[in-house]
Amino acid sequence: MTEEIILANAEIVLPGEVRRGAVMLREGRIADVSEGAGVAKGAVDCAGDLVMPGLIELHTDNLERHIQPRPAVHWPHDAAILAHDAELASVGITTVFDAMRVGSVPSGIGKYAEYARGLASELLALREAQALKISHFLHLRAEVCSETLEAEMAAFGPEDRVGIVSLMDHTPGQRQFRDISKLETYVKGKHGLNDAEFSAHVAQLQALRAAHGVRHEAAAVAHARRYGAALASHDDTTAGQVAVSAAHGVRIAEFPTTVEAARACHAAGIAVIMGAPNLIRGGSHSGNVAAGELADLDLLDILSSDYVPSALLYAAVRLGRLRGDLARGIAAVTEAPARAVGLTDRGRIAPGARADVIRVTLRGETPALRGVWSHGRRVA
Repeated sequence: MTEEIILANAEIVLPGEVRRGAVMLREGRIADVSEGAGVAKGAVDCAGDLVMPGLIELHTDNLERHIQPRPAVHWPHDAAILAHDAELASVGITTVFDAMRVGSVPSGIGKYAEYARGLASELLALREAQALKISHFLHLRAEVCSETLEAEMAAFGPEDRVGIVSLMDHTPGQRQFRDISKLETYVKGKHGLNDAEFSAHVAQLQALRAAHGVRHEAAAVAHARRYGAALASHDDTTAGQVAVSAAHGVRIAEFPTTVEAARACHAAGIAVIMGAPNLIRGGSHSGNVAAGELADLDLLDILSSDYVPSALLYAAVRLGRLRGDLARGIAAVTEAPARAVGLTDRGRIAPGARADVIRVTLRGETPALRGVWSHGRRVA
């Protein structure tokens, strides 16, 4: 990578401020950041567009959506991975932690099979072949209500780029689905279960939690340490649950469902991540606390696109508007997620940082991408 690119006359989103200037990219790194509206010969005149770090996505189901675009429809994995990678590049995401479920239920009403190890190997092979546009890490979603969690996690190691392990407990009647009617609507709509089948599904999950939950949770924590991954909780609802998370060494709280839990996370030094669709829509589709409410209370640290990749940039700009500080809004999708997972080489515009950079025009309150560079190479 020897090409030199200068993005000049831009509004540069820096840590804590936005300033007119130029950014030079060289050999995959940010080589220089300078002030002023001048445009040197050979530079790209950004004409006041925003230039900011590439977005960092910690939690997305998008790869799973590509490998199974409809229930019972399975897509060829290489094609799905490449399409997923290209889609994320097209919306300004330059680093992604691809969520994959570990822990399967091969029997019963709601049975589902193991897939993460094979899919991860295929993704890592494409990365090794330099076939991917952006930077990929793994996010293993450890389902404690399962039968195979320990064996599946044992199949991964420190060489697999596992950056996050999240503790997923979908036991009906607590956390995200403490209102079982919400779970009923979701599961019946997705899987077409009748009343008797749904009741059997609930009973099966509750039995799995009783039989394996404590052991599986401990195993997931131990494997996260073995991989060198950041540990995340999921759907903490009470201060008591947050205390358990803190004792495990959790660094990220994914989608706490109440203000109580979010306050307890901040008190424990745990970064709070909320869904960008929640912020854009004005509330949670599951009936839990609104991201906007946590933002108003200064309890929101990181945004995730969750199930809508294009939501990440849009929500960050909106968060900046809500806070009257664009740089702080953009930090929720760049600097803050990088810090939460220990990535020190990206997430900010600064000399020496990885050259993951995006150029954005604001059309009213809607951001429109005009260029994406990943490790100094233009990918969108």
